Formats: sequence, structure tokens, C-alpha cells
Amino acid sequence: MKIGTRGSQLARWQADWVRDRLATHGARAEIVVIRTRGDAEVDRPLHELEGKGFFTKEIEDALLDGRIDVAVHSLKDLPTTLPKGLAVGAIPTRHDPREALVNGRSLADLPAGARVGTSSLRRIAQVRFLRPDLEVVPLRGNVPTRVRKVESRELDAALLAIAGLERLGLGDKGSVIDPLDVMPAPGQGALGVEIRADDKATRKALRSLHDDASAVAVTAERALLAALGGGCQAPVAAWVSREQGAESRLYGRVTDRDGAVQLTASAELDPGKPEAAGEAVARLLESEGAASLLAR
Repeated sequence: MKIGTRGSQLARWQADWVRDRLATHGARAEIVVIRTRGDAEVDRPLHELEGKGFFTKEIEDALLDGRIDVAVHSLKDLPTTLPKGLAVGAIPTRHDPREALVNGRSLADLPAGARVGTSSLRRIAQVRFLRPDLEVVPLRGNVPTRVRKVESRELDAALLAIAGLERLGLGDKGSVIDPLDVMPAPGQGALGVEIRADDKATRKALRSLHDDASAVAVTAERALLAALGGGCQAPVAAWVSREQGAESRLYGRVTDRDGAVQLTASAELDPGKPEAAGEAVARLLESEGAASLLAR
């Protein structure tokens, strides 16, 4: 079995994790590194580039033409509509989906004018809503590079997913942010293992990796994104709260790019109908004017 992945440290960690889990069930696999457009065009924020699937298209092309059998993605990078002939074969147990601030402090503690690094429209918009007095600085590159820019004092802080930090052994570099302050991307912290839709043998081999609870949560979040018509770079956030002993709840958020207006809505999540929760929250947000915010 050939597993396709990007070449970043985090992407390689994720692909290696899938390979090692498959090996415990007797499936042998090798890693194939594929360079994507998102890896090549690093001089501009992704939301300024035309198209979609910046970190997935080239890998999906290799999957479709048989050069690889499995593609491992950060699920938040995977468009909600897959190319014809492809399917998600497994969603492993999700890591912590929350955001983290690299610098050991909270957003509230940063002084006015502090330079905060991120190139995500979703993060930029939410930071501007919470702290319009901060300076948001474009920041791309792999996870260790972003951390180093804070440690070298090029930046005062940076926003990253805690999952990426912890997977690379850098969890102590960031402080987790309350998801109702800065809400994560739909699917953040989860992996999407993509296959050819008609490849029954590979689907069966991946069954041991799949986690139903994680799949329910990310399906609801991605249904929200799809219902709003947003792509992976849109300022749309989603988060499923799963408090012990309480009903799961899906939260959704749309923030305009300038951070002047922020809409948040939520609905109960029925594990048997995750798409319905996503669509319900999308309707609530649309009733408050989400479409006009996303069109700006």
C-alpha cells in the first residue's frame, strides 16, 4: 500500500502515524511525498490565491491515477466536496481541536500593538474582533518555523492548532485558547484518510483506524461549512462541545474580515444525524446575515 502525503514535518508525522497503525494490523505500507501548490506558493496568504484544495489537489490526482492507494490529509485542508471517484475511507480518533497561542500568555495579556502571526482569514478575523489593537502579521511555513519566529522575537505571538504542536512534541510552546474566544476550523485536529471510492480492499484495511465519535463531530462541522458555501480558507469556524454527561453541541461562527461583526450560533448535535446539526447552525447564521459577511 502506498500512502501519499505532503512533505512538511507535520504531514510526515501524520502519514507515519497511519502507516504504523496499519502495520499493527498486518498491512504493509510505504510513504510517497507529493509537493502541493500550497507548499510551493509560500509568499502570499492562501486566501489571496485563486482556486481551492491548495494542500490536497496534487495528492488527490496521484490517488486517482493509481500512483498511491491512500492519501493522508489534515481534515481541515480537505474541501467538503471531493473529486468524483474519491471518498474518505477513515477518520481516526481526533486530537484536541482547539487553538493555541505560542508565547505562553493569553490574547488578553498581550500589550497593545503586539505583533501576532497568522495567515488564516478565520484567525485574523477573530483576533481583530477580540483585540483590534493588535497587529496581525502574515505567517506561513511549517510548525517549527512559526514557533521559531516567536522565540526569536520576530513576532510577539502566533496562533497555531494545538494538535500540530503536540504531534511534533512542541505542546509546551503554546497556551490553549478557549474555543468560544477563538473558534477552530471545521475538522481541525482530525485526519482525513482518503481513498478511491471503489477500492473495497483498502477501505476494509482502514476500518481499524476509524473512530465513530470523531467522525460524527467533524461531519457536523464540515456540513456547516458546506451549507454556508465556504471553502477551507473562509472565515468560518466550527467546534463540537462534548462535555462529559451532557449533550454534544455544535457551535458555528462567521466573522467579517475586519473583525467588526461576529456571528455565533449553536444547535444540539444528534450523533445519528450530524449533517442536520451543521445545516441547522448554518441556517441560524444565515438568518443573522452570514452570507453578506462571507461575500465581503
